[in-house]
Amino acid sequence: MLTNRRSILKSAFSVGSVLLFGLAGARTALAEEITFEAIVNDPEAPVTGNLKGDVVIAAFFDYNCPFCKKSAPDLDRLVKTDGAIKLVYKDCPILTEASFYGARMALAARYQGAYERVHAKLMSVPGRRNPQSYMEEAVASSSVDVARLNADLEAHGSEIDALIRRNVAQARALGFQGVPDFLIGRYKASGYLDYDELKSAVAQARAPGREK
Repeated sequence: MLTNRRSILKSAFSVGSVLLFGLAGARTALAEEITFEAIVNDPEAPVTGNLKGDVVIAAFFDYNCPFCKKSAPDLDRLVKTDGAIKLVYKDCPILTEASFYGARMALAARYQGAYERVHAKLMSVPGRRNPQSYMEEAVASSSVDVARLNADLEAHGSEIDALIRRNVAQARALGFQGVPDFLIGRYKASGYLDYDELKSAVAQARAPGREK
């Protein structure tokens, strides 16, 4: 499955460049409240990198997606080495109930400043379609305050669920049909991207003449 998915992705590359599709072409499908600004500047969505960077990447992912897990280290590496990228995490649990469970725990960890730590642990769980117990073990191993996380889930559950619904709605409005998916600047790409492919996509988003 991974080989097939990757070969399909490679067919969208030419001379080392990612084939990106302009967001402008998707605007007719966007609901009025689902705008570019709403996607990249949702105040409830976790962010990292350079908050004043010249390129914003919105990454849509599921903790049970092997392609998301494979892309995650390269995406983190790019954000750190580039220095001018703002990364917006878009928890988009569409594969299993356990995916939704994991996303809720990660987003609850944000209230104690531990989202990235929990996110990394959940991304490191091997395999796919992992049961909730595996995700609970991963979260506990992140040294997060589990008692506070559970309390925050109770106190902020409605906000967390609303954020997840917005993420899924945004992904659908953009025409994404699975995960991982990326909004890179005002352009979008789907499927597993390695470090060089992500770097190429960012370079294209920065290229003169690209819509800002």
